[in-house]
Amino acid sequence: MSEEPEFSRLVKLDGLAINPRAVHIEADQQERLALARRFSLVAIDHLEARTECFRNESGIFVTGSLKAVVTQTCVASGEAVPATIEEGFNLRFVAEDQLDVESEEIELSESDCDMMFYSGNAIDIGEAVAETLLLALDPFPRSPTAEAALRASGMVVSEEDIGPFAALKALREKFGGDD
Repeated sequence: MSEEPEFSRLVKLDGLAINPRAVHIEADQQERLALARRFSLVAIDHLEARTECFRNESGIFVTGSLKAVVTQTCVASGEAVPATIEEGFNLRFVAEDQLDVESEEIELSESDCDMMFYSGNAIDIGEAVAETLLLALDPFPRSPTAEAALRASGMVVSEEDIGPFAALKALREKFGGDD
């Protein structure tokens, strides 16, 4: 990464041990504005995370949860859609110089950690929280008027037109079948 992340909170590796270290982080107004631009959001009104950082023979780990209040744009109407996000996370940090060793395909279970890479003598839990927020966002936010906007644009006429038999109905109408 050539630029410094908008919400950087470095935790030095030499300060981590087997006993978890509690770290609470919160984005200030400038950081929230920059992240909102980066993630194409109308606004991020609040972003904080409570984490525990520790290391053992298996690596460096950060577990915790984030809370955010964001405003997205409705995919149908363009209206503002407020959302409150509460998301837990379980991360394992791996040194970038171990990338070749870690690049082999590994079967992961649901309880396994998401993997993030770091270089140098610190991990950036701020950037990890920002990326976790991005993944937790609704990819298709809809306002209460979304369905009406879709109907008005001709994209959705009725539930029947988008259901599992819509393609069959369209073929039947195309070829004049009435039975």
